[in-house]
Amino acid sequence: MKDIEFSRDQKDRMVSKIKTYFSAELQHDIGGFEAEFLIDFFARELGPCFYNRGLFDAQQVFNEKVEEAGYVIQELEQPEG
Repeated sequence: MKDIEFSRDQKDRMVSKIKTYFSAELQHDIGGFEAEFLIDFFARELGPCFYNRGLFDAQQVFNEKVEEAGYVIQELEQPEG
C-alpha cells in the first residue's frame, strides 16, 4: 500500500480539528506543526487499519449487491418447455 497523502486543504482542515479537540477536550494548546506531525503519525501507523476496514466494508456491500443481482436474474428466467 502506498503512503496516504492529503491535499493541503484537507490537511489544514484536519489540523484545525485537532487543535480544537486538544483545546476543548484536553485543555492543551497545540501548534499547527505538532498537529501535522500527529496527522502524519496516524496516517502512517493507523491509516492501514482504517483503510483495510474500508475495504472490508466495501467488499460486504459488493457481495450483498451481487447476491441481489443474482435474485433479479433468477426472476428474469423464463420457464423452459
